[in-house]
Amino acid sequence: MSTLFLRTLREDPADAEVPSHKLLVRAGYVRRVAPGIYSWLPLGKIVMENVARVVREEMNAIGGQEVLFPALLPREYYEATGRWTEYGDTLFRLKDRKGADYLLGPTHEEMFTDMVKGEYSSYKDYPVILYQVQTKYRDEARPRAGILRGREFVMKDSYSFDLADDGLKRSYELHREAYIKMFDRLGIHYKICFAMSGAMGGSASEEFLAPTPTGEDTFVACHNCGYAANAEAFTTPAPPAVTAEHPAMEVLDTPDTPTIDSLVSFVNERYGLGVGAADTLKNVVVKVRTPGSGEAETLVIGVPGDREVDFKRLEASLSPGVPEIFEAADFAKHPGLVRGYIGPQVLKGLGIRYLVDPRVVAGSSWVTGANEQGRHAAHVVAGRDFEPDGTIEAAEVRAGDSCPRCAHPLSIDRGIEIGHIFQLGRKYADAAGLDALGPDGKPIRITMGSYGVGVSRAVAVLAEQRHDELGLVWPREIAPADVHIVGTGKDNQVEVALALAEELEGKGLRVLVDDRPSVSPGVKFKDAELLGVPTILIIGRGLAQGVVELRDRASGTKQEIPLPEAVGRVVAAATAEPEPAQDA
Repeated sequence: MSTLFLRTLREDPADAEVPSHKLLVRAGYVRRVAPGIYSWLPLGKIVMENVARVVREEMNAIGGQEVLFPALLPREYYEATGRWTEYGDTLFRLKDRKGADYLLGPTHEEMFTDMVKGEYSSYKDYPVILYQVQTKYRDEARPRAGILRGREFVMKDSYSFDLADDGLKRSYELHREAYIKMFDRLGIHYKICFAMSGAMGGSASEEFLAPTPTGEDTFVACHNCGYAANAEAFTTPAPPAVTAEHPAMEVLDTPDTPTIDSLVSFVNERYGLGVGAADTLKNVVVKVRTPGSGEAETLVIGVPGDREVDFKRLEASLSPGVPEIFEAADFAKHPGLVRGYIGPQVLKGLGIRYLVDPRVVAGSSWVTGANEQGRHAAHVVAGRDFEPDGTIEAAEVRAGDSCPRCAHPLSIDRGIEIGHIFQLGRKYADAAGLDALGPDGKPIRITMGSYGVGVSRAVAVLAEQRHDELGLVWPREIAPADVHIVGTGKDNQVEVALALAEELEGKGLRVLVDDRPSVSPGVKFKDAELLGVPTILIIGRGLAQGVVELRDRASGTKQEIPLPEAVGRVVAAATAEPEPAQDA
């Protein structure tokens, strides 16, 4: 370490909010360049390359072949699939000196499709799996949490090309199994969750989420049947249609009821309705702007009054449309929408589309707005007094909601997306005209899958999941070294440390030696804990009695061992089988 380009910090960086950001900066693994943009220092680069090595090995094991595309891409490829506009402000766009449009690649479906089209033409060429490990660029509106959500990041993206849907399913399963092996080897705890395809398009889609309190994704899990889904992809179980007779719709005076709770209290006390918040129908107005289109569409979303609209779920349901808040100026343009008292009874006549939560079934009765200031309506029945234009998954999901598979109560947790697999189908093949000539000489449209892993993000995820109050605790597979030897600097301790390092390297281990001559033993010990190498060997005061101290970073156990046994004990620790990380 006397020649290693490294500087550790005692204090957390001022802009750091999450443990991974604090520790990776303090331990000298990364340094901030700009919001969402980081440089990787030597130890950080080693860790990221170790992650990439595991990813490559598992991709190669399923027959993947590595390629590399440029990050700077011409507009026309993304224009053909509509994603030049669909991606909106997320794209980094630029022009060359001749005025031609380019972008920095956020993902490379179009490029892979075009490459295969240029090289392959016969059914005999398929199936094929191609992948790359490359830097991607997305202009995040709010980059945060260090390298967890950056504007520049390293990602593995792979693509499968098959002649038929059965082949696509096999390729999808190959990737799914490869990801399980990959993340197990990396030592990441994860859940496999149903997910939305979003701007990627396609049908079947699953996310690999790493549970952590700092995660930006919410997922639900059933501990009875094993169902798990990103909250955006959760499907609300719809109750059966209601066949009971209801009284005629009745308009009620409801002054001073600005909230659902105050409304429920008032109508129960004044009119004796005996309803709860879940019996009211809240109607939220939004504008939906589709990238590349003109005027935004006015849309009303109906959800039970005991729930809020989750804008992430709403946005996922409306993709590629982007919902925006309906402001006072918008209400001024739509006098038929009485703010705070909107009911679905008039929406058809106003030509406004109305989408409801799946719980709003035919025959269900609600208390909702009467479209008059200070008034609500009771006994407003779906299918009798209003007709929705469809359903939408937009209401917040809560712990205790029913599992759509077995009806058992669900738990809710937070996680970080580390991998995502899609059955894309023929969206990109259609755009590019990717065909293969079949045995009968007729063209076969190729079907595709897309599979991503956040390589740089995996480093941050491991830092989130594997740290303690002293610092990082890397799993051995991706740690910057197998053993960190600390020579305290007195007598011949550094010389012994260097000799042990040479012997251990001869055994095939990766060794980091703290031989800094002017650094105190206390600082060296703190740095060893902070850097997080799995095994720490301290050559200190015990050397006079012929013993050294062996520490396991993960468990914190310490033991004095005779110096002649040090090499054998370290080798045994470094070659022990790790515990699998997958959640039960």
